[in-house]
Amino acid sequence: MKQLFLYISILIVLLVSVGLHAQQAPAFTHYRDAQMLYNPAFAGMREGICVNGIFRQQWAGFKDYETNKNATPEDYLVTVDSPIRFLHGGFGGAIIQDKATYNWGDISLILAYSYHAELAFGTLGIGLGIDLKNRSVDGSMYRPVTDGDPIIFASSQGDMRFDANAGLYFKSADRYYVGFSITNLLKSTFVKLDPGGNGEISTDRTLYLIGGYNFFLPNDPRFGIEPSFLIQSDIVSTQYSVSGIVNYNGKFWGGLNYRFGESVGVLVGMHFKDLGIGYSYDVNTMRLGVPGSHEISISYCFKIKGDKSRTSYKNTRYL
Repeated sequence: MKQLFLYISILIVLLVSVGLHAQQAPAFTHYRDAQMLYNPAFAGMREGICVNGIFRQQWAGFKDYETNKNATPEDYLVTVDSPIRFLHGGFGGAIIQDKATYNWGDISLILAYSYHAELAFGTLGIGLGIDLKNRSVDGSMYRPVTDGDPIIFASSQGDMRFDANAGLYFKSADRYYVGFSITNLLKSTFVKLDPGGNGEISTDRTLYLIGGYNFFLPNDPRFGIEPSFLIQSDIVSTQYSVSGIVNYNGKFWGGLNYRFGESVGVLVGMHFKDLGIGYSYDVNTMRLGVPGSHEISISYCFKIKGDKSRTSYKNTRYL
């Protein structure tokens, strides 16, 4: 265990040493509900077939200064995962539409497998995934300084490429979890979208480190508190998020998320049996007159009866 925490500490120091700027990979305030997207080792870590959906509208109402077109970045994410006992692990998938702006967007289909090693103090997931990504750019919407610039497309173009993801995820037999993953390992280049032939239009290799701890008030176990963090970095830029969630009686929850140098988010939600609904609003702290961001998260888990693993996770958000 000491070695595990030592490795995690080294990773944190390495990531913190990188500068703090904007992050190109999709970033969610409900990042705990999006783990299947960026860590294949998370597949099957919950006791059931779980489906999650997240819609995020970044900087709602933001428009292009010159064209007055809606330039609000939007993300639509759906994930599903389940433990597969005879495969000694779990299987999962995700599909996401990442609309970066009015003329640039990605659609990705991700499939992942996680091998689960049962340890004395918890479960370790070792995961691999493949990512089929389609990227499209409508060059006709650009306003080039020089007419006929060969680097800028005159029409809509698209290209499709495969990439790979890998990760580790540890869930304790008690109350904490930690995960580390790398997405877009191959850093595939979209040849058709690079008329200059410089190989600069490619997927962004991104590192993720997530962790959290869930505990209950000793005098009132109806209240559960979960502090957590997410660090994501493409080495050029790094983003840090820290959250604190309070659960009441396994039915209602609320809290705050702070994305360093960017926003403060307020989260609220409720559970009805196996259905969970959450909403967050991010208030920007960049002092650039940028509007806030909306996010909705919906989850549903079909409980699997029968043989269960000898470890359990006591966070009500994942039950």
